[in-house]
Amino acid sequence: MPENFKHAIEGIAWSFRNHRNFRIFTAVSLFVFVLAGFLRVSSFEFIILVFTITLGFVAEMLNTAIEEVTNLVTIKWAKQAKIAKDVAAGMVLLTAVGAGIVGSIVFIPYLRALW
Repeated sequence: MPENFKHAIEGIAWSFRNHRNFRIFTAVSLFVFVLAGFLRVSSFEFIILVFTITLGFVAEMLNTAIEEVTNLVTIKWAKQAKIAKDVAAGMVLLTAVGAGIVGSIVFIPYLRALW
């Protein structure tokens, strides 16, 4: 395996091992994929779900990277460090809300059809 892929996989594995939110997001993502298969969503809807989930993972990992770099730069409280961490956390929150909206738009019609 090329070295750059090895480092990328190590980064994903580190995120999974060390961040509870990453593990929660992984579990929710697996549930979404199972539900999408059970409800037989269209190919286009599945692509949208994959893109949305990928965006969530990217936001979570970018947040983690920003937090870790901020911790490296300063060990004492600093206004700028707080702003960087808060903005990064806000990015994850916005992504999660957007993912919830996308999931609702995709799944609600299928779930209504079951009842």
